[in-house]
Amino acid sequence: MEASKEGVRALKISLVILLVTTVLQFVVVVISGSVALLADTIHNFSDALTAVPLWIAFILGRRAATRRYTYGFGRAEDLAGLFIVVVIAASAIVAAWQSVDRLINPQPLSNLWWVLAAGVIGFLGNEIVAIYRIRVGRKIGSAALVADGVHARTDGFTSLAVVVGAIGVMLGFPLADPIVGLVISAAIIVLLWGTVRSIGRRLMDGIEPELVDKARAALENTSGVIDVPRLQLRWVGHRLQGTATLVVADRPLSEVETILHEADHQLGHALPNLDDMVLRTTTANTDAISHPHPHPHDH
Repeated sequence: MEASKEGVRALKISLVILLVTTVLQFVVVVISGSVALLADTIHNFSDALTAVPLWIAFILGRRAATRRYTYGFGRAEDLAGLFIVVVIAASAIVAAWQSVDRLINPQPLSNLWWVLAAGVIGFLGNEIVAIYRIRVGRKIGSAALVADGVHARTDGFTSLAVVVGAIGVMLGFPLADPIVGLVISAAIIVLLWGTVRSIGRRLMDGIEPELVDKARAALENTSGVIDVPRLQLRWVGHRLQGTATLVVADRPLSEVETILHEADHQLGHALPNLDDMVLRTTTANTDAISHPHPHPHDH
């Protein structure tokens, strides 16, 4: 719950910053006619809008599990990530279309110093948002929020490309502006592929290998655990769930309970984002005994 609240707070703040950045840039677009700046402005506005589905997803993720959705609603974050991909792709298409039109039908630019200033504003606004989103996303384990932060960082550099285009026009190369607009569109598409991979990996229950290593080390270092032949983890939103089989010596049930409790404790320290872990024990003399997690951590 606290992680979701922190994610929502990050989205609110970054939404305001990007909207202010977009408004300032749009004013300069109107007075200058720069298509490169227009492409950057459109993209920054679409970035601001991506905070809305993520916001909704974080709120949905707080809802308790139901008979139909027995794992809860954490996957709403990944669905929001898919929506973000669509919005980013649409912004790239619009920006490219505007740039091609300006190449075919060139128009004079004015107030180039304002364009330079707007490009710098775009860079600063996006970088502030990127630092904040990435930090919070990593803290709470939200792939969608981290991806949005990385996207904002790249957008910051595309804003600097607007500055390069304005300088090119100042030096007597008027086509520099629409060319930079096309470069920005291409950069958006390249970045989009990384976002698709990140979101797609989550939807396919992909997990970072280092998290599996941490979980395995925590279980293997638990007193009484001989081996961990099976270990599975997956993300549900920004929380982790999983299952593991522990090999223990043949001993009374009360001692096995103690081992499981300690294993649970070790996992909670190793994986702060862990919501639920189903542990099974097996010995040389018995079949696997299904054992629900005795004291699930809620961090």
